[in-house]
Amino acid sequence: MALTVIKNADFVVCMDDARQEIAGGAVAFRDGVIEAVGPGAAVCLDAADTIIDAAGCIVTPGLVNTHHHLYQSLTRSLPGAINAPLFGWLKRLYPIWAQYRPEDVFAATQLGLAELALSGCTLTSDHLYLFPNGVTLDDSIAAAQGIGLRFHATRGAMSVGESGGGLPPDSLVEAEPVILADTIRVIDRFHDPRPGAMLRIGVAPCSPFSVSQGLMRDAALLARDKGVMLHTHLAEDADDVAFSLAKFGCRPGHYAESLGWTGPDVWMAHCVQLDADEIALFARTRTGVAHCPCSNCRLGSGIAPLKAMFAQGVPLGLGVDGSASNDSGNLLLEARQALLLQRAIGGAAAFDPRDALFIATRGGAEMLGRDDCGSIAPGQRADIAIWDMGGPSSLGAWDKVAALVLCPPAAARDVFVEGRAVVRDGNLVQASRHDILAAADRSLARLKALF
Repeated sequence: MALTVIKNADFVVCMDDARQEIAGGAVAFRDGVIEAVGPGAAVCLDAADTIIDAAGCIVTPGLVNTHHHLYQSLTRSLPGAINAPLFGWLKRLYPIWAQYRPEDVFAATQLGLAELALSGCTLTSDHLYLFPNGVTLDDSIAAAQGIGLRFHATRGAMSVGESGGGLPPDSLVEAEPVILADTIRVIDRFHDPRPGAMLRIGVAPCSPFSVSQGLMRDAALLARDKGVMLHTHLAEDADDVAFSLAKFGCRPGHYAESLGWTGPDVWMAHCVQLDADEIALFARTRTGVAHCPCSNCRLGSGIAPLKAMFAQGVPLGLGVDGSASNDSGNLLLEARQALLLQRAIGGAAAFDPRDALFIATRGGAEMLGRDDCGSIAPGQRADIAIWDMGGPSSLGAWDKVAALVLCPPAAARDVFVEGRAVVRDGNLVQASRHDILAAADRSLARLKALF
């Protein structure tokens, strides 16, 4: 029942309906829930058990990452994949991922989550779609529980290997009855639909080029029967669209629609190559898009039509994507890249820093079905990031809210999830940095010795 008050913030950026930015702001929270927000004089400090001074800082909702493959954190900057497009990049990486063991997935997941936490993220999804050598979704869930972030784990799958005309090697695909049975298992064991949930499960066949039409349909039926969300990759690059046209006789968005894969309980990763009809379809059906600009640039996939999607009301969030295709996991840098790319093709006024920050917080939370997160308002969960704007990368900014995107600080100073400190003074609180790095080093050494 302890009351914590953050006071003296240069600005509290609420991301509420009014988009308030409160100068000299304060936030009070107790038992994981925000109780009061306002100017410092309006938030009672007398009853506070803990007071956190945020002078010189901006306070925002915690950042929300809507697409990641955390297991990839051990395969960054891989020779032979550095200059490859999506399909060639995957073919280079599949043999290494096929050697993963449960301890490798655990280590990679904790490494990626530590990076996210230190850079201000409080809620992340994860798309794990390969399960070699006894790996299960339970491994990544256990890793997340050790870091303290709010976690949306999706049970991915690949069922069509090379011998069936798919992209992945046959050794990494699973039988579809096995996929569906294990998906039911993890939903029944782990999914928490309640407000304030720290763990939710989604259903996530990997992509149209690695699963059958039947599995896509069955996955949608299963997810809706269980009341969980659906996630997959879609229209990621030109090869992806060409595959859809050749294999299914239609563009990716319409293929998804034909299988029941549109609606407010669906979000797609990338959507770089959506056309105007597909954007209108997603806007009409409230189908979400996880925009991953750094990964899209890294793989040469193109520039997603973010401005058009935002203008038409497509639900949008940001995703860092896997560390093997981004090589980083910093959502403020993702927001900056999103803004810069839209301006590169649309002019200096094409996208505003505050809109990029909205997508990185409330937009992503709402897209993941979390109306209890993503904003700072009474009754919302206490997922909060504090940013010190006095460091070398941010000092000199006149508009400090815009500066979070234009010249972001290197890391968050403090991060709270459900009112609990995850990062304090730039250091992890609930997990050991030394242990995380040591485990990642062990797994990396073993994998490198195999190749």
